[in-house]
Amino acid sequence: MRSITFIIFYSIVLSIYFLANYYIFIRGWQALPSGSRVRTIYLALFLFLSISYVAGRIMERFWLGPPTNFLVWTGSFWMGSMIYFILILVIIDIVRLTNIALPVIPSAWLSNIEQTRLTLFVTVTSLVFVIVMAAHINTWFTKVNRIEVSLNGEQSEMSSVNMVLVSDIHLGSLTPKNRINRMVNRINALEPDIILLAGDILDEDVGPVIHRDLGSAINKLSAPLGVYGVTGNHEYIGGIAKATNYLTSHGIHLIRDSVIKINNSFYLAGREDLNIDRFSGKKRKSVDELLKNTGNGLPVILLDHQPFNLEKAAAAGADLQLSGHTHHGQLWPFNFITRAVYTISRGLGEVDGMKVYVSNGIGTWGPPMRLGSRPEIVHMKVTFR
Repeated sequence: MRSITFIIFYSIVLSIYFLANYYIFIRGWQALPSGSRVRTIYLALFLFLSISYVAGRIMERFWLGPPTNFLVWTGSFWMGSMIYFILILVIIDIVRLTNIALPVIPSAWLSNIEQTRLTLFVTVTSLVFVIVMAAHINTWFTKVNRIEVSLNGEQSEMSSVNMVLVSDIHLGSLTPKNRINRMVNRINALEPDIILLAGDILDEDVGPVIHRDLGSAINKLSAPLGVYGVTGNHEYIGGIAKATNYLTSHGIHLIRDSVIKINNSFYLAGREDLNIDRFSGKKRKSVDELLKNTGNGLPVILLDHQPFNLEKAAAAGADLQLSGHTHHGQLWPFNFITRAVYTISRGLGEVDGMKVYVSNGIGTWGPPMRLGSRPEIVHMKVTFR
């Protein structure tokens, strides 16, 4: 039954993907002069771009090397380009339909329609290229967000804790090793007491991570109270057993539906990802069950990758929830969707007396691009009252 569900899901995703490609292709084809050699080049290039990501991901399962890496990078950039091609082409088509009832297009453009189409082809392609490059360059500049939070902690032996939170690293084929080294160096330079990783540490398959030895950089994360993390949906997508074995062997203490008392000062609780049922057929603990033995005056910090049902965590006794997953949409205008779906799409908020911080992440999924948010490291000073 689970295999059938996966087949249906991926069939729908691939159908949407190729329909979107067809829409972009046919609008570009119509803009090029009929019978021209440019059309032949356009057809060959478009076919390569549209199948590169799928081909690269399939090849990765059998062989890892520069050709597969090239295909995945090319296909990922193309997926980001598709978003903005579709947005712009839809706007153009709306204007064309509007022109039928209410003329808004200059008659001079319509009198030389072939030249107008070619000009639009070049203009739209150039605009998308600029957007994609700007969004990719934006991923290079990680921001350290400094946050101060105060929690009730009458019994805490520590008066405060210097914490660093990072989410959605997405280690994989599209993660430059030098960028991970820089991330680790910046985190360690903050001299945190504890480091927390809020899920999606890996992208999907752990194979490219092992092949490129990205774990050697992660293994250098250092904090006196430890480095802790929780599973995200991508750890399950890539295979939870391999993912957890790799992460724990590289210095990350995964908290999986359990609670740890840290230095007699606060409880650190970690939930399994919400998608555990979909990928493993198991159930994660309810937040009430997870936190039932934490009510003795120490504050409770809850790590949960996906920031859903925040009011339930507050009612169960969590004082601070730390999450990721949303990427704050990653690419504009998807931030409007994440704002509609999640109570808090990014940043610091409060739900029923519980503080919440949702990180927009440091890595990317799919296109190696960010538009509308910067990658972040969260440097959080938590004071216990």
